[in-house]
Amino acid sequence: MSNHRKDIRRRERRRNRSKKTSRYHSTRLRMVVYRSLKHFEAQIIDDFKGLTLLSASSKDKDLNKIINKATSKIEVSKAVGVALAKKATKESINSVVFDRNGYPYHGRVKAFAEAARESGLEL
Repeated sequence: MSNHRKDIRRRERRRNRSKKTSRYHSTRLRMVVYRSLKHFEAQIIDDFKGLTLLSASSKDKDLNKIINKATSKIEVSKAVGVALAKKATKESINSVVFDRNGYPYHGRVKAFAEAARESGLEL
């Protein structure tokens, strides 16, 4: 049990270290990601107001056709990144701060961020 607590503390330290520079940014909103074994989710948050402005997820009905055709979880996260970037540009949100939520920047998180950049968001 002690190893488990150690792992939790390490994960919390890593998560807080990545949030240190991304929270309460004066000119930009925060885009935070969450990944589970099966799904990928992202939100754009205004920390000063405490509101979630936009969100996109692999659970959304709009993305159902694209996600069913995807052969890997990386393709799913790319689809979520493109969807969130399109929603953000409709709401005239161009630049955000990327909060990886303690996840390492590779694999699905990196694919999501690159797809959002290619679709017009400035991270």
